[in-house]
Amino acid sequence: MDSSFGLFLLYAAGISLTGVMMPGPLTAATITKGYREQNAGIFIALGHAVIEIPLIALIYFGFAQFFASPEVKMVVGVAGGLMLIFMGFMLLRSFRKDLTEAADLPSNSLVTGIVLTGANPYFFLWWATIGIALIVAAAQFGIWGLIIFAVVHWSCDLVWEQCVSMSVFRTKHLWTKTVQQIVFGMCALALVGFGVYFCVSVFV
Repeated sequence: MDSSFGLFLLYAAGISLTGVMMPGPLTAATITKGYREQNAGIFIALGHAVIEIPLIALIYFGFAQFFASPEVKMVVGVAGGLMLIFMGFMLLRSFRKDLTEAADLPSNSLVTGIVLTGANPYFFLWWATIGIALIVAAAQFGIWGLIIFAVVHWSCDLVWEQCVSMSVFRTKHLWTKTVQQIVFGMCALALVGFGVYFCVSVFV
């Protein structure tokens, strides 16, 4: 492997991790799903890839401006924001369940990954700004450079989401009813909060 390409991949992985590890709706959903499924992170990352991989291809073929346009941001922001608010309230509704019936989101992990990725207007904006610079740099190494970059970037998503879900699943036996309510309450409020922010921010 060319040393310059190796350095680029390290740089791309670092940039990717800063975005992946930033708290957001996908992390809140992974914590929620991880309580029930040890491998929820894998399926959430796969759902994320269903949106992300085609998006990388579209940006590569010149559609970056479309995803950065105010009209697209507004549609995705309002529709996605309302979806996040709905999912947050669904999570809040299940607070009276006992520890064996932990609160959950209304869809499986794969669908959750797809919905929450597609519902986030700043995911598209990130790719149309920071992401496009990485795509252009990767494309300088040919189509295989772009493919390897996409795999490395998605691997960062996969590793982080799986670490989160596995950590939650393996420590849940230590959770009391109060801890469970606090954690799921924070996740639910995070979803609602991000939803409200997405809806409002597109008009500011």
